[in-house]
Amino acid sequence: MSTVVVYLHGFQSSPQSEKAQQTLAYLSRHHPDIDVHIPQLAPYPEVVKAQLLQLVGSLNGQELRFIGSSMGGFLSTWLVEQFGGKAVLINPAVRPFELFKDYLGEHENPYTGERFTLQEAHIDQLKAMYCETLQTPSRYKVLLQTGDETLDYRQAQEKYQGGELIIEQGGDHSFQDYARHLPDIMAFLEVTND
Repeated sequence: MSTVVVYLHGFQSSPQSEKAQQTLAYLSRHHPDIDVHIPQLAPYPEVVKAQLLQLVGSLNGQELRFIGSSMGGFLSTWLVEQFGGKAVLINPAVRPFELFKDYLGEHENPYTGERFTLQEAHIDQLKAMYCETLQTPSRYKVLLQTGDETLDYRQAQEKYQGGELIIEQGGDHSFQDYARHLPDIMAFLEVTND
């Protein structure tokens, strides 16, 4: 069975983000046979959900491996709990619906220029995707930096107990020096050259 790696970016980000591009470059160099998907995620939860269900459906029969940053970590968790596989989460959003209250209104994605408006209904849609408890915490490796200015790393530390936690002092929400973790990330995800 072949392995596929799906990288899910954060809120208001894109496949052009630095970590997404570093991941793609690393896989291209070291694991050129691995199928990689880095979709541009829609800003609305119900649309993202449909996007991801369609993507997973198209990958039928492959070993699912996810890398999720921030909101992408929340989405990766939802996918693993639904479909299995393994995930590496980078400064993941644990309960993003709590944060969305501060983001209601109009936004523009700095990468794509797409304008969108967040409403109360989107908070409820995110809540519906929340996984209260993890079926198999060992399916997760979580990279956290205590200097994350957007999310409280302790929420993820608590949520993913039983998984493999890497907690670095300092840093920020973007997770500084991400690229040096890529060999360990791929080892955890069991990405190997056939």
